[in-house]
Amino acid sequence: MVAHSLTSDAYPPAVDEGEKQRLVEVIKDWTVANGLTVRPPPTLVAVGADPSGVLATSVPVTLFPSPFPQVCFDQAKGVQRAYNELYAKVSQDEQFLSFIVQEVGDGDEFIANLWKVHCRVKEEGYVQDLSFGLFRSDYMVHEDPSDAAAGLQVKQVEFNTIASSFGGLSTQTCRLHKFLADTEYPYFKEAGVHTKQNLPANDSVQGLAAGMEAAFKAYPKSELDLETCVIFLVQDGERNVFDQRHVEYALGKSSTTSRIPVFRLPFSETLQRTRVANTPQRQLIYSLPSNPDKKFEVAVIYMRCGYGPGDYPDTNAWDARYHLERSAAIKCPSVLTQLAGAKKVQQILAMPKLDPSAPSELSRFIPEDSQAWKDLWATFTNIFPMDDSEGGQAARKLALDSESCQRYVLKPQREGGGNNCYKAAIPPFLKELPEAHWKSYILMELITPPPVNNIILRNGQLEQGGVICELGVYGSCVWNQRTGKILHNEEAGYLLRTKGDQSEEGGVAAGFGCMDSCNLV
Repeated sequence: MVAHSLTSDAYPPAVDEGEKQRLVEVIKDWTVANGLTVRPPPTLVAVGADPSGVLATSVPVTLFPSPFPQVCFDQAKGVQRAYNELYAKVSQDEQFLSFIVQEVGDGDEFIANLWKVHCRVKEEGYVQDLSFGLFRSDYMVHEDPSDAAAGLQVKQVEFNTIASSFGGLSTQTCRLHKFLADTEYPYFKEAGVHTKQNLPANDSVQGLAAGMEAAFKAYPKSELDLETCVIFLVQDGERNVFDQRHVEYALGKSSTTSRIPVFRLPFSETLQRTRVANTPQRQLIYSLPSNPDKKFEVAVIYMRCGYGPGDYPDTNAWDARYHLERSAAIKCPSVLTQLAGAKKVQQILAMPKLDPSAPSELSRFIPEDSQAWKDLWATFTNIFPMDDSEGGQAARKLALDSESCQRYVLKPQREGGGNNCYKAAIPPFLKELPEAHWKSYILMELITPPPVNNIILRNGQLEQGGVICELGVYGSCVWNQRTGKILHNEEAGYLLRTKGDQSEEGGVAAGFGCMDSCNLV
């Protein structure tokens, strides 16, 4: 069966060279004027040419919003609150997470070290019951080539529980395409029905800020008589700074009661700029670097770093993570919430039932007779373990076979782009990896999207052809880790990332993908 197109007309609209260049000029100016930007990569501007780090450049972006099925968009947004609740419950199940760590820890030192941080804090005693998640569930549209009657559905690529990025830039991308639809698209020489746009509003910036405000307000009044604040914990030399700034600025405006102080703290300076109070509550105290005598009590730590081994180059970095985890600040995420985002968790939750009468692994957290269970289950794709179980042995055969491996992607327990192994690269990769480490990976069946074409503007150059779109839906959730009570649970906007259909990775900041928005069809 040949996959069908999402639009009845040619897409993107036929534009000549003059019209393309007109769009390029408009987009370059609009993106810089509206903060749809990143710090330039070294491949574009050498470090020596910008020693003070003053330059910014347009984010890679599509010239047109990509066609995306309305039914799939609604499906993904509609299930987000159920996903928020699911992962809040996973983070509370220490026995389940302990099993996950045992399964993958021998082959994944990073996961093992995160668990050690939890164990150290648990031995001392946690002082903060509240947890906070800014989540993002990523999907692709799936079209089963063997079943035309199945229709289009979204299937989950992964669930992110830490540093769920691009919420700030996604709102700006939707504004860009709305601006172009109002001011540029109507005047093409061959303008017609195919230039009409159905562009959904996107309030991801406001949604993420509202979740952060809910966490901030849940933190009690300072017993130390200090002003409370929010800390954005960031990487040194962060290029994606403007994405984070949009959320920061929205948070500063969002409070209906009073201003919320927000400060950026490089992870490498954690132990220099913060201390844990010597009180039973173990409040986290932040010293303003420009005025060290000015102290704040940290209510919320929003982590935009710490999601991979590269953020922990030495023992000081792990000491810093422990230092934060043992404090009274509400963490986004806590170590347990970060571990809940491991790919192994996704694999177990999506595991097909071998015995129809037996309960699913998902029903450990969500009742199987509920609508939430059905909605979640509908988004799962086939994911297999790579362990010594019967299912794992079958997956190993699929992964090592030169033909069957073409239908799969091999994933480690990692966030961020550039970590996965695809198709024909899987067998040689596994043969170089000690077999004892195989169980720290999962094998996911590739999702088959319908064909889409678009034009990408990247570093001033146009790339036209087939693309693959990945929809991310944000969620914000605040809950009590001890009682399980959920204090805030909302869907918080969307992100569309697009890459050329010959690319296997989709990270925008990593240089693979670009920002996009939905033209609902």
